[in-house]
Amino acid sequence: MEKQSIVLVYTGDGKGKTSAAIGLLARALGAGKRIAFVQFIKAWEVSEHKFFAAIAPLYNEKFTFYKGGKGFFNAGKASAKNVSDAEHRTAAHDTFDFAITAAISGDYDLVICDEINNAVADGLLTTDELKKLIEQRAEKTSLCLTGRNFPDELIELVDIVTEMKKIKHHYDDGFLAQEGIDF
Repeated sequence: MEKQSIVLVYTGDGKGKTSAAIGLLARALGAGKRIAFVQFIKAWEVSEHKFFAAIAPLYNEKFTFYKGGKGFFNAGKASAKNVSDAEHRTAAHDTFDFAITAAISGDYDLVICDEINNAVADGLLTTDELKKLIEQRAEKTSLCLTGRNFPDELIELVDIVTEMKKIKHHYDDGFLAQEGIDF
């Protein structure tokens, strides 16, 4: 028996959550599905943005990319400079509005909300808003939610949860992120 749609979560402190979501995107596009990839947090240019720009013409009516967010929130040196808490919240809510509209529209087979868990954990969105996204999506629209700290109280509402666990990362040894590997 096959479900009409599922909810997947990629969470944890390890690397690979966005990469797994991009793999899911590739698999879904290969199957002829319509996908919306909605990115919270990442305001800066990352390699996946270049990839999305390259594939967009090939999958024009099947692929929608929305980049929202204002960068890291409350992350010390890594946080977005000159961005107020209110601007972060507004950007998160604008991105959420796009995501929930896509999820409830029935126009997409899969809506990927990259880093939405971080937006909830940081208090930019509420757990109730995330719950609403899960529960109100169209019957045949699958959902993928990525980012650290997925709320434990929502695990019973989803179908698949994969936790990426960091064992070792070169950043801990003082090395910067590598383009094409880390971003």
